Amino acid sequence: MVGVMKMKVDKVPTDELSLSNFAAANKDDFVEDTKHIEVITGPGKHFIFTLAYESAVKRGFIGFSLLQRKWAELSLHQDIDVKPFFFNPKNTSEFLCTVVLEVDFLSKKNPPKDPYDTDKMVLEFLGRFSGQAFTEGQMLAFQFEDKKLLTLTVKRLEAADLSALKTGEEPKISPTKMGRCLGDTQIQFEKAEGSVVNLVGKARGIQPRQSIINPTWDFNKMGIGGLDKEFNAIFRRAFASRVFPPEVMEQIGCKHVKGILLYGPPGTGKTLMARQIGQMLNAREPKIVNGPQILDKYVGESEANVRRLFADAEEEERRAGPNSGLHIIIFDEIDAICKARGSSGGNTGVHDTVVNQLLSKIDGVEQLNNILVIGMTNRRDMIDEALLRPGRLEVQMEISLPNEGGRLQILNIHTTRMRAHKKLDDDVNLKELSALTKNFSGAEIEGLVRAAQSTAMNRLIKASNKVEVDPQALEKLRVTRSDFLHALETDIKPAFGTSAEALEHFLARGILNWGTPVKNCLEDGRIFIQQAKDTESCGLVSVLLEGPPNAGKTALAAQLAKDSGFPFIKVCSPEDMVGYSESAKCQTIRKVFDDAYRSTLSCILVDNIERLLDYGSIGPRYSNLTLQALLVLLKKEPPRGKKLMVLCTSSRRQVLEDMEMLSAFTAVLHLPNLSTPEHLLNVIEESDVFSKKHVQEIARHLHQNKARVFVGIKKLLAFIDMARQTEENYRVVKFLTKLEDEGCLDLGTSAIQ
Repeated sequence: MVGVMKMKVDKVPTDELSLSNFAAANKDDFVEDTKHIEVITGPGKHFIFTLAYESAVKRGFIGFSLLQRKWAELSLHQDIDVKPFFFNPKNTSEFLCTVVLEVDFLSKKNPPKDPYDTDKMVLEFLGRFSGQAFTEGQMLAFQFEDKKLLTLTVKRLEAADLSALKTGEEPKISPTKMGRCLGDTQIQFEKAEGSVVNLVGKARGIQPRQSIINPTWDFNKMGIGGLDKEFNAIFRRAFASRVFPPEVMEQIGCKHVKGILLYGPPGTGKTLMARQIGQMLNAREPKIVNGPQILDKYVGESEANVRRLFADAEEEERRAGPNSGLHIIIFDEIDAICKARGSSGGNTGVHDTVVNQLLSKIDGVEQLNNILVIGMTNRRDMIDEALLRPGRLEVQMEISLPNEGGRLQILNIHTTRMRAHKKLDDDVNLKELSALTKNFSGAEIEGLVRAAQSTAMNRLIKASNKVEVDPQALEKLRVTRSDFLHALETDIKPAFGTSAEALEHFLARGILNWGTPVKNCLEDGRIFIQQAKDTESCGLVSVLLEGPPNAGKTALAAQLAKDSGFPFIKVCSPEDMVGYSESAKCQTIRKVFDDAYRSTLSCILVDNIERLLDYGSIGPRYSNLTLQALLVLLKKEPPRGKKLMVLCTSSRRQVLEDMEMLSAFTAVLHLPNLSTPEHLLNVIEESDVFSKKHVQEIARHLHQNKARVFVGIKKLLAFIDMARQTEENYRVVKFLTKLEDEGCLDLGTSAIQ
């Protein structure tokens, strides 16, 4: 039968036939060689189907599957025009060389995560559908092995014009709207947009994916100064794998990093770094959580708060699978909730269960692959070790104090607007300021700029009965170099800077070079300072200054520390730890050393070390816990690239030797008491208490009586201060008598007149 026939739409009689992509017809309605039909439903609506003959189909009806009716917009018992369709064997452009199919699940409920091997799917497809007609946009059901039923949509068809082979040219491949699938047609499967089907294999086409980096992001406008190296390291470890297509990651077996820990001193830019990472990534709006906000007084609520943070990521993971967007969760002060398990007092164990809940979400049995957890803390040592292993917070980056180049970047960032509006005076040299702000954190540099601005604005305020602002303030306002220097001197002091007040206290009387021993100690000390600075040295130099009490060891150590010019100088003194328990004292000493490790060049002055050890001559007694802590810290080399000099003072060399502590020092310098009349006269001449005549009188007494001297410089200065309060006529007699009475001077049998 040839020509257009009026027929009606019906269902296919069996489920097996609905999976075959055939339209079912009664063989009595068509001639024997009719293999394809053209269905016409309206003007310009022509659809080609491949026929299968079934006796169960009534005459005058064509059976279509649900997807076929959906594609051709057919309804049951609808009247349609049908006519036979024949492919021309001579027209090779009707035979398909490539078929690209979009894949999705027929039912979106409970999609499996099992992989679908596209190479095997190609063999199954060609075995089942070879010889059939396919049209762009056509939909069909596909059962692969025993897996969940798939929907295939014809996305693109290509045909080759083989007539070019006759002239020896390459066949021309061009897109087509309709054609016939052959046994050697190339089949490609592509995941439909929003689909969660997991396709693997070589026959997988281009996968729709979104760039992980925000396309509008400009790395030059990050506003992070001095952290270029750290940011590059974070990008390499955490985001480089997310830039590549997923198939590349599958080929090398690479998994994405799911956790980053930023740690370091306060004010160095950890929170700013995390905020910029959230803006850089083409991801969901980051969830920023302060650690203490997680904790709740009700049982189970703290753990529930952790689960709520991951709820959105879990829902999208179930719905979209590998195509899920990235969810960023930022924990500020993560040490508040992730303390080492078992370390918290009490019986509630809330911190332990919160840590367990967080671990299970990041890297548990039902781990999420669409999350990035960024934790920030000043106390990395307090965080549970299980959270720091690979697979969890595996990228651990120390955000340390900026170097000189980093400080220049930060100053440039915070003065950009002032320079743009010509409010920064020409005498301000940012390179000079970056050199002066040693050991300043990023926050402290920002505070320095604000302090300089406030000083500049204060000049334009008239403080009389009323506060009045200069009417020409807008034109006059300039932030000058002197404003920055004033802020450096009075307003902003770095937390990891020099203990200037303590050093000034120790050096209140200065250093009196009364003889060769002082000169030798200063020269040797400066050699050790150069050794500590040397790039080829081991990084640690520890020197013990020992001698009798009142010999001036502390002042000499303070002078050496000041001469070193190191940006970080910290004094560790027993005066600051009065009443401390042994453990509290050890923690305080440990913190001083930990802070020193953060600076490139550091100096620690440990004063009166036997007092730190709680040594008592009656007993004797000492703190073994403090001793062991000091022994470890005095021998521990600082991190690579950091240099540390430790200056210790002690009046009990023999005690330290008995404690086997002397071996912990690089060198031991001995500072004796004054032992000759010349030493005594050198100190007296430096003071303004005795006149030249009095000095000559004291010298005559000392030489005539062949005096022997043994006095510490600190005690001698106290006697000189006492003499200052005495009448000038009796000053020499009183001074020498006091020295003799105290056993510091032996004048033989002669009496002082």
